[in-house]
Amino acid sequence: MALSKKPTTGMKDILPEEMQIRDYVISVIKDTYGKFGFTSIETPCVENIANLSSKQGGDNEKLIFKILKRGEKLNVAAATTEEEVVDSGLRYDLTVPLVRYYSNNAASLPSPFKALQMGNVWRADRPQRGRYRQFMQCDIDILGEPSNLAEIELILATTTTLGKLGFKNFQIRINERRILKAMAAYSGFPEESYDSVFITLDKMDKIGLEGVEAELLENGFDKTCVDKYLELFKGLESAEDGVAYLADTLEGFLEPEIAQSLREIMDSVKATKASDFEIVFDATLVRGMSYYTGTIFEIAMPEFGGSCGGGGRYDKMVGKFTGNDVPACGFSIGFERIIMLLMERGFKVPTRPKQVAYLIEKGVSGERLCEVIAQAQEARKDGTQVLVARMNKNKKFQKEQLNKEGYEEFVEFYKEELKR
Repeated sequence: MALSKKPTTGMKDILPEEMQIRDYVISVIKDTYGKFGFTSIETPCVENIANLSSKQGGDNEKLIFKILKRGEKLNVAAATTEEEVVDSGLRYDLTVPLVRYYSNNAASLPSPFKALQMGNVWRADRPQRGRYRQFMQCDIDILGEPSNLAEIELILATTTTLGKLGFKNFQIRINERRILKAMAAYSGFPEESYDSVFITLDKMDKIGLEGVEAELLENGFDKTCVDKYLELFKGLESAEDGVAYLADTLEGFLEPEIAQSLREIMDSVKATKASDFEIVFDATLVRGMSYYTGTIFEIAMPEFGGSCGGGGRYDKMVGKFTGNDVPACGFSIGFERIIMLLMERGFKVPTRPKQVAYLIEKGVSGERLCEVIAQAQEARKDGTQVLVARMNKNKKFQKEQLNKEGYEEFVEFYKEELKR
């Protein structure tokens, strides 16, 4: 039986046309984030299974590609639990590895530390539009900065990057985990049930207010609590300033400085932004990761139904490794979805070097071949990108394929003559 030529389910091959766009986007990301003071780092793709399963990754912990122990350490026949045969796994995001990296190297790093990470992650998820089991993530994080300067810098750096890639009229939705908790406390929900309430709230954009009400009641919550909770969202619909409305309504449940800090973030971003976007308060924004402790945010684009990136503050995560909490905040761009949107737009890489293809007829002499290669070398000195290849029998199809890769000029070399 012939070997399968298709990628494993959920994986994809990247063709040259897309790879050019990916390389360009990576260069824009690195250049822009570098100007904001972020430093590139790299972490291993394999992490200790205990770290990956530490109840910090939300539903992603159910999607880990786990790695069996090796050699004498692997005894499948004698094993009675998974822990006896598994000791590591492929990373499902870049945050858990970053925190381990910081915990291990903090003494050698500046404070605050502004990190840029780009790399593949793996999740055993159901593939769909813009979602694969292996995909590139692009994260920026600031560790050691307790003030809202971290959130402001992260949002400005990310939106500036998106603007340079041609995106506009998008939204940054922003909320605060402590506001979510204050709303639940005000409504009378037991503290141990908050996560369950938030899981239902997260479906608001799909099932609406009535759907949220029905699901909360179905889950056994007291109708008085549910009614009081939903009244908050009805009040937000008519409120001119949602943050101010909640600050007043939740007095005694929400510390005033939390709402003030959120307002400062929004006002600062609006006043200094370099791209065309809107930052809006969204009290229904939850974000799934349990490690978030404060501000959370998400990128929403009109041409894409779901999120194109997001992040937030996770001040308690470093402490799980070191015993001492360190303020931390991060923002991740949905790299694969950004690439998909650019491809669908027919995006072409700007200001790339002139691309010329030298096509050589089969059977040319060694001397003639040497002349062609020497000519290509001279052209490359001037910055021209020159592809030297043998001329195919179906020359028309060959040129069409090269044209997709950006080659617009062709020089044909025959045994005797030169044709353009």
